[in-house]
Amino acid sequence: MQRRALLDAARTLLSEGGTEALTFPALAERTGLARSSVYEYFRSRAAVVEELCAVDFPVWAAEVEAAMERVDTPEGKIEAYVRRQLALVGDRRHRAVVAISAGELDAGAREKIRAAHGGLIAMIVEALAALGHEQPRLAAMLLQGVVDAAVRRIELGAAEDPDEITEAAVSMALRGVRG
Repeated sequence: MQRRALLDAARTLLSEGGTEALTFPALAERTGLARSSVYEYFRSRAAVVEELCAVDFPVWAAEVEAAMERVDTPEGKIEAYVRRQLALVGDRRHRAVVAISAGELDAGAREKIRAAHGGLIAMIVEALAALGHEQPRLAAMLLQGVVDAAVRRIELGAAEDPDEITEAAVSMALRGVRG
């Protein structure tokens, strides 16, 4: 239970203040534990980040995958892939992952994030291949770039409404720059 409470506190700290806010004194304060007790669960800030990735990213990815499974066409899968990721932007788990990936992390934590993103990208490769892309993995990485740009726009509180950003990202994914 303490470990779960520490991870929940880490999510809150990351989503409210980014990676700079994730400190052991702040974790201790949020959970009511002594700072030395936090070290019993995690040896470093990077270890907290790695565990958050291991716990949260699969849940997030499963939600994207479930949305894709509800549709039959390649276009529908691509649309579901984009829409579900952007719908998750307000979720604390997602905000924490965004904050983590924006921060300075050690090589182990970066590798876990890369692997998790690789799994997300792998979900859409088949749909892109079905649409005739000669390099569906490359197309999937570029598509994820569109999603990532839309996420940043929503997270920054851009002038556009999040729904407008989502519609523009879906349009870009399905029709390219033609709109």
